[in-house]
Amino acid sequence: MKNLLTVMLTGALLICVATVCAQAYPVRPIRFIVPFAPGGSTDTLARTLSTKLGDALGQQVVVDNRAGGNGNIGTDLVAHAVPDGYTILLGYIANLAIGPSLYAQLPFDPVKDFAPITQLAVAPNILVVHPSVPVKNFQEFIAYAKANPAKINFASAAVASPGHLAGELLNLAAGIHMQHVPYKGSGQAVVDLVGGQVQAMVSGMSSVMPHIKAGRLRPLAVTGAARSPAMPDLPTIAEAGFPKFEATAWYGVLAPAGTPPAIVTRLHDEIVRALRLPDVKERLEYVGFEIVGSTPAAFGAYIKSEIKKWAPVVKASGAKPEG
Repeated sequence: MKNLLTVMLTGALLICVATVCAQAYPVRPIRFIVPFAPGGSTDTLARTLSTKLGDALGQQVVVDNRAGGNGNIGTDLVAHAVPDGYTILLGYIANLAIGPSLYAQLPFDPVKDFAPITQLAVAPNILVVHPSVPVKNFQEFIAYAKANPAKINFASAAVASPGHLAGELLNLAAGIHMQHVPYKGSGQAVVDLVGGQVQAMVSGMSSVMPHIKAGRLRPLAVTGAARSPAMPDLPTIAEAGFPKFEATAWYGVLAPAGTPPAIVTRLHDEIVRALRLPDVKERLEYVGFEIVGSTPAAFGAYIKSEIKKWAPVVKASGAKPEG
């Protein structure tokens, strides 16, 4: 009986300490780990949010780029950080959903080692072709690809990048065989596509929009669940004949597993509030993001579904880690 009373009192004390800590949170700066180099989409999101989030929390939110290992180094750092709300992660489809199937062994578990806070945004891709490809729309493209197996080379920024796997998903869904040509970044991939060295690409809109407007590339469809406000007349691949098709780059914020729920809730509420600010919304939509702002539970379920979704695509692609 005495031991039981001791355990109950200890448990009650821990709950009280956690509650007090959560109520006082934050009392020092917060590290916002971006597991990729400065200048990319993940960095843009983190820096856009950090100032607003810092203002709301009354403490500085410091963006800390920890690039390396295709995002695994920075992600692992957060997975094994103290779960006190002072280290958070800018998560991305590549390190959270594709990585588990691409790597034989990761130093972290994207489900068990994190407390999801919110999905920030998605960035739909767009399927574009060089004007020399004799098609005017997505249906004609699929028919042409079926009639010319392995003759369409599609570019991507890297092996196992979202653009690569979106192309492989289209191969599987449509029963076609486009040949993948990986590059060291999207810049050179787009240059070669415009030059006609490759015929197609599934790309982020910001990289190809100037070439679409100049007539150097032809857009066929977007890969998101809904049409893009940037090109409202362009159908989704789902609309164009493949109802379950969706392939977007997505981003979110996570904390280490074990972070007190009250802190997760506070971070969630302030981040979602920041996403709704007119200047933040305008800036993110201008560079191609579609804002989400989901609940922690919804984001956690989404990560699990994306891991399951991309596993067979990674396997079918034969992709192996680079470097």
